[in-house]
Amino acid sequence: MFHWMYRMSRKSRTRLLPVLSVSLLIGACNANNVQEGISGSLQGDQGVSGIPVESKVLDLRSPAALDEIIPVLSDSRVVYVGEAHDVYGHHLNQLEIIKRLYAADPDMAIGMEFFQQPFQAVLDDYIAGTLDEREMLARSEWYERWQYDYRLYRPILEFARRNGIPLIALNLPRELTERASAVGIAGLDEKEKSMVPSEIDRSDLVYRERLRKVFSQHPHSKNQDFNRFEDVQLLWDEGMAEQVAQYLKVSPRKRMVVLAGSGHLMFGSGIPIRVHRRLPERFSIVLPADNIPIRPGVADFVVYPAPAELPKRGMMGVFLMPVEDGMQISEMVSDGAAATAGLKKKDVIVKLDGIPVRKMSDIKLALLDKVPGDRVKIGLQREQMVWGRKTIEVELALGE
Repeated sequence: MFHWMYRMSRKSRTRLLPVLSVSLLIGACNANNVQEGISGSLQGDQGVSGIPVESKVLDLRSPAALDEIIPVLSDSRVVYVGEAHDVYGHHLNQLEIIKRLYAADPDMAIGMEFFQQPFQAVLDDYIAGTLDEREMLARSEWYERWQYDYRLYRPILEFARRNGIPLIALNLPRELTERASAVGIAGLDEKEKSMVPSEIDRSDLVYRERLRKVFSQHPHSKNQDFNRFEDVQLLWDEGMAEQVAQYLKVSPRKRMVVLAGSGHLMFGSGIPIRVHRRLPERFSIVLPADNIPIRPGVADFVVYPAPAELPKRGMMGVFLMPVEDGMQISEMVSDGAAATAGLKKKDVIVKLDGIPVRKMSDIKLALLDKVPGDRVKIGLQREQMVWGRKTIEVELALGE
């Protein structure tokens, strides 16, 4: 199968090359002189650093192929590796890059968009071994604040824990970005403004237009204010950039691998250039090729990930809503596991395998490693017409 890839140079516009079974394109950007090249890269004429280099194609089916880019990445103080949050292959690519950089120099940290800054102590305790995985997920409010399947990220966190690699929570608290979405940065109160990054750069007009295109595709964009949408995006970008720069300034021997959505990294215009404004050191960007526009300057390295799927999750086949005593079944899949086992609408789940249930994250934690066919015991309260609520226990086999 042929993949059409871009080859980049300063004087010629983009031209297409047919490449047989390629998995990786090394692009024409070497992030060393950002001040010269960032505007050019955003126009698509040259790389992030403005240094035109002939692109090189590697086939990742060869185990040695990735070794060819690790020396380049090793020269960077910050390595950004992008993702689509729900694509397992992207996270496996991130892990492989982390492993190889760690083998080259273990003095590193991993910055993560997925955790919010107020929960840094939770990550510290997890790496130190004083919190187990489930406690870490519960105390960091993973399922309330990030919500993506934790199993996508688990191999990365396990590798960091085994090797004592610091995990750095990059994101601003959700409460702040939600307020900015409602009232804009200017409408925040004094306490909220104290959490806003000290610098917010609005000078990148090309990035602004790219955000406007994203905004126009939002299902409710006609009823929303683009300026508030931009405020939230810039809060995310500047907040994460400030956190990266602050950590590296107080840890001068460390490098950092930053894991974030590709939209925060493309063309260097989200997080990378904002870190560089605060800490002008060499950086590299690696993005997955299957969820970005492959254009000159989009990244230093563009990776085609190998297909990978998580095991299917065990499912109860219910829709739940929180009530005072637990999680109430509001709807059921007619042929799902719960219906087959005799559960009913309005039943309130209060225990799952002996673990008390008070909120949705309790359910998700209890089912974290369950697969279809696994049996679980559910403690529930059921309304009786005469006697009021009755507490019963039901065992069911999870479905798909």
